Amino acid sequence: MKNILIKIRNNHEQLFRIFLFLLSLAVIVYVFPRQAKFKYEFTKGKPWMHETIIAPFDFSILKTIDEIKIEQEIIRSEHTPIFNYNSDIFLIKAEEYINQFEEKWVKDKNVKKEDNFTFFNLFKQKSIDNTTRKHNLAVFGYDKLQAIYEIGIVQLHSDFEYKRELNILLKKGGVAEKIPIKQLLSISSSANEINLLHNKLNDEEYNFLVPLLLSSLEHNITYDKLASNALLESDLKNINGTYGLIVAGQIIVSKGELVTTERYQKLLSLKQKYEGKKWNLLAYYLVLLGQIILVGLSLLILFLFIKQYRLEVLNSTTKISMILSVILLMVVIASLVLSFDINYIYTIPFCIAPLILKAFFDDRIALFTHLITILIIGFIVPNSFEFVFLQLIAGIVSILSVLKMYKRSQLFLSVAKVIAVYFIIYISLSITHDGSLINLDFSVLIQLAISGALTLFAYPIIFLFEKIFSLVSDVSLLELTDTNSVLLRKLSEEAPGTFQHSLQVANLAEMGALEIGANALLTRAGAIYHDVGKLKNPMYFIENQSSNLNPHDEIEFDESAEIIINHVLDGIEIAKDNNLPDELIDFIRTHHGTTTVQYFYKQFIADFPKEDIDVKDFTYPGPKPYSKETAILMMADSAEASARSLKNPTAENIDVLIERVINKQIEENQFVNAEITFKEITQLKKLFKKKLVNIHHARVEY
Repeated sequence: MKNILIKIRNNHEQLFRIFLFLLSLAVIVYVFPRQAKFKYEFTKGKPWMHETIIAPFDFSILKTIDEIKIEQEIIRSEHTPIFNYNSDIFLIKAEEYINQFEEKWVKDKNVKKEDNFTFFNLFKQKSIDNTTRKHNLAVFGYDKLQAIYEIGIVQLHSDFEYKRELNILLKKGGVAEKIPIKQLLSISSSANEINLLHNKLNDEEYNFLVPLLLSSLEHNITYDKLASNALLESDLKNINGTYGLIVAGQIIVSKGELVTTERYQKLLSLKQKYEGKKWNLLAYYLVLLGQIILVGLSLLILFLFIKQYRLEVLNSTTKISMILSVILLMVVIASLVLSFDINYIYTIPFCIAPLILKAFFDDRIALFTHLITILIIGFIVPNSFEFVFLQLIAGIVSILSVLKMYKRSQLFLSVAKVIAVYFIIYISLSITHDGSLINLDFSVLIQLAISGALTLFAYPIIFLFEKIFSLVSDVSLLELTDTNSVLLRKLSEEAPGTFQHSLQVANLAEMGALEIGANALLTRAGAIYHDVGKLKNPMYFIENQSSNLNPHDEIEFDESAEIIINHVLDGIEIAKDNNLPDELIDFIRTHHGTTTVQYFYKQFIADFPKEDIDVKDFTYPGPKPYSKETAILMMADSAEASARSLKNPTAENIDVLIERVINKQIEENQFVNAEITFKEITQLKKLFKKKLVNIHHARVEY
């Protein structure tokens, strides 16, 4: 037990990273929908290349989308709008009519008003003399209004097109009756009915009564929009989405047969029935087991890939956490969108994941992680082959088109290319499936355009990941190389020689990184800050001495060596105080490795030959460079500083000097921890010689 605990303690970092993979597996499987998946992919118009499919159970055949749309159009065209009949309108208008009749009679006849000449006395109690001309004319008008309102004055509505053959549902009391709308009157036709009264009235009566009747017209049949829409929605909802029946044991499609429209609908119906079927507990756990195996294998492949090709990434808990977080983020978003509406899956900006990873890692990790992410999501999306093909090609395009993440123009150009690739692939797949562009779904094209446009959010997400995982991206590296920053401006003012030396080294190192395929931007940023520790004692370094006074002449050799060596430790402290990322601090820490301050060491031996000396007092604390980038900096720094010391910097002298300096570093095993080959070191030697000769070439006096 004790031995086990010791092993766990000694390997706790590795065990924690394995735990992160297992945790990612658990989260992904948890958010996966727990249902069986139809294992066959099929395309209309293509031969069925799988085994013969026999119906395992009874199921109905789904109607096509076009068939359902046709039925919906028929229902809409035959929809019967609902109108309400309001009997109270007539009573209100009739009472108004009698009141206006009395007022006009008094005014026109110049007689005294009869207070008892009211609607109530005339037609409820009937207590007024019914033999007078006034009474008869009022009743005549009342009867005409009553006849018109009993037929009904309908209010037309813009929600439907008025046709004389249109039928409506007229709700009268608690009963609804279906009648043709042409049986009803409008305000206009009602007015025409009243205007025809000149055949039954003399001119005086006509001129008196008709204006009163016309002003008493109002709609008593109105359109019930809410009830009509509810009825229409109910009819549309009750459309039967299936037709026919496939019984268990019936052959659906045989191997080699063409997937016709009819067979396609049968297969689609079987797939929906199969995936929507309720499973027993055993089937549930079998589905769960299958998902664990598939996702586990995918993550295992990613683990093995990183272990084989990017071991330094696998050894970093922070970097592994970030890679797995990107995968989890995309899988969780895809699962949420699928649970909300499966039709919106293409709005998710899947291409944002490789761009984020490219900002922190290399193209290979970005592409492989994107591939694993898309394969995992492909387990749960419909038409998985098309989905994986589409997103994988778009992801490759996004990675290859953004060569430098810190250039915003390249990101916009990449978005345009991704959208173009989305459109081309989707249209091509549609043509392949249907043999025409008739069924091209433009809503999917809009979703793909939205997905491509959302890729622009890569920049703010990159900054968010930097803060969360304490990593540095190319975008931040570019900002750090700005010589107008506070720290670099201070270096240029207080240690101008060191500043110029750092810029020269940065140029050499950057070109060296490009030569052998290392991270050029990271190398340049590290080179610019590698000697920032000289700010503490700038005059103790010869490049900053503007006179013949050298402060080292006043102190002992071992003290001078200590000051020179301490510029590494001072640089680390200054870098941390200025919040420089750890990636740049590593350059400060390793740029001298474990080499010796040869000048003061040899001087000490020469002056004190009999005194015991510990070489460690004249040796940099290290560590040695452990990456291509830090190894390049060590070589570029030594090469540039040595070339400055040459009194006669000819091509031959520089050639000999570079060979001697770098070969000594090799002999001292300074590069044993860095993944750099002798071939690459030879390339760097050749490059440094050429560039330093150009820098120090003799100039003709004009």
